[in-house]
Amino acid sequence: MARRRDDVVDVLVGRNIRILRKQRRMSQTDLANKIGVTFQQVQKYENGTNRVGSGRLFRISAIFNVPIATLFDGMDQASNTRPDASPTALLAGPYALRLLQAFSQLEDTALRKSIAELVERMPSKCEDGSLQKRRPRT
Repeated sequence: MARRRDDVVDVLVGRNIRILRKQRRMSQTDLANKIGVTFQQVQKYENGTNRVGSGRLFRISAIFNVPIATLFDGMDQASNTRPDASPTALLAGPYALRLLQAFSQLEDTALRKSIAELVERMPSKCEDGSLQKRRPRT
């Protein structure tokens, strides 16, 4: 049997669920318990591997207290490009929302600029090997 390809809509809805869940500092287990599935199922929803049924979409929107349409935010861009190419998709990445929330609390413009410049330079530093991942001590 052929494996179903991840649908752009499923990936986008899953990404938006992840963003809303992280924004509310809710674990996958907490969300799973509230909608009556396992945390593994929530992982599959968030990855776009499994499609979220209409009843669960309704429950998820109620839990987050948002209109169901919010779960489809970015659909107009996703139909024209890859779903991971939008600015909203960046928020679903590991630690991205936490970083943005902390950054937005900084009031000092010069400090914001310095942090942005530092972070912008980091990928090139990692590529040339000057910033190595730390190995855990054993």
